[in-house]
Amino acid sequence: MSIGLFFGGGTIDHWLSSYGYWVVFLLVMAESLGIPLPGETALISAALYAGTTHKLQIWWVILVATAGAIIGDNIGFAIGRFGGARLLLRYGSKVGLSEARLRVAIWFFRRYGGRVVFFGRFVSILRTYAAFLAGANGMEWKRFLFFNAAGGVVWATVYGVAYYEAGSSLKGVSTKVDIVIGVAAALLLVAGLWYLKRKEKQLEERAAKEVTGPLEEELHVGR
Repeated sequence: MSIGLFFGGGTIDHWLSSYGYWVVFLLVMAESLGIPLPGETALISAALYAGTTHKLQIWWVILVATAGAIIGDNIGFAIGRFGGARLLLRYGSKVGLSEARLRVAIWFFRRYGGRVVFFGRFVSILRTYAAFLAGANGMEWKRFLFFNAAGGVVWATVYGVAYYEAGSSLKGVSTKVDIVIGVAAALLLVAGLWYLKRKEKQLEERAAKEVTGPLEEELHVGR
């Protein structure tokens, strides 16, 4: 039964049937260390695949997704800590990270660092860049690891169990499930982008008042 989520030249369930848990682990890890690949889509697809075919064990899916998230995030954190700040300053503007947005990131992590790492696991953009930004902003590694591991475990378990149960209960209407999931995801994305755009200017103004030094100093470049 095709789940209907596409990756590359075929569906993810085709990749899952061929490579199993490695697909989940590698895609989640790559997304977590800062490469914009569909890690969460791989987890959701694997959970649905496990629920509809029982060719994968859901607890192994959750385990490898958790491991990929934690390992990938810690690699991303290390990249951010050891040289990532220079990359942000040099190339950030080319990917939309202006000086004003970098000041927002610095302010946000200093104020809500642990919560950003934990809840960022559930937000697409933060899931990809939170670890890198945490390292670049000088967040203590032990504190990062605690919130990172907690977020990875909760994220993988909640998504894994929820979509596994959906796959088990709704085998005959997978197309409708895909449509509902797609529409819901699109609506959430649009709502999130609208909210962020509305609040971005306000955040930039607040960050400019509290993060006043040169960005090289604020990001501890050269230390």
